[in-house]
Amino acid sequence: MNRLIVTLIAVLLPLIGFSQSAKDILSNSISYHDPNGFWNSFQGNLKIDLNQPDGSNRKSDINIDLPKAEFSMTERRGEDVVTRVIDKEGCSILFNGRSDFSKEESKKFGLTCDRASMYKNYYTFLYGLPMKLKDSGTILHNELEQVEFKGNDYLKLKITFEEGVGTDTWYIYLNPETYAMEVYQFYHDETKNDGEYILLSELIEYRGMQIPKVRKWYTNKEDKWLGTDDLVSISSLR
Repeated sequence: MNRLIVTLIAVLLPLIGFSQSAKDILSNSISYHDPNGFWNSFQGNLKIDLNQPDGSNRKSDINIDLPKAEFSMTERRGEDVVTRVIDKEGCSILFNGRSDFSKEESKKFGLTCDRASMYKNYYTFLYGLPMKLKDSGTILHNELEQVEFKGNDYLKLKITFEEGVGTDTWYIYLNPETYAMEVYQFYHDETKNDGEYILLSELIEYRGMQIPKVRKWYTNKEDKWLGTDDLVSISSLR
């Protein structure tokens, strides 16, 4: 970003803050990431690689079918393979091709329907941002902050949830020129500075959507790298 653009941002940000509401800014961001309103009819396959500090790697093959309310995830860790499926009939889990597994295996690999539901909510929320912020039970706060984070200028939105929907506090950081989502951050208890922030980079275009490709996770308190999700590919289920 050259000096002229930085100067213009410094001048224009206060004007943006007064002329546009948080709702307006969110709408602009959704228009950037999903200009054709495709997300609600999303039926896609995501292939995601997770790299972690200990050198381990997890490869996930994920199917999300929003119109049919179906989700499946095949997770590969070394020689072990876990498949989780959630649909209108319920939940099913396979571990290395078996539906019968020990308590030890269940505990180690999270072979429960609660864990399957967690993954469904996790992936549909994160990969559906910022569009998911329009969902029922999501509270977009009116205040719109203009902040610097990791050396970059952002418009910052605050998100909380109605009781029964969620308990964390989220912040979404948007590029002030394009309204692209470049960072998000959450706290379980903001007074303790817990939780994590996620740096987003690169984009994959799919059906007109602009989906962040790389997500790097860090702790808020220690600024410690936790892992990197790389969206290797995205394709249609149909």
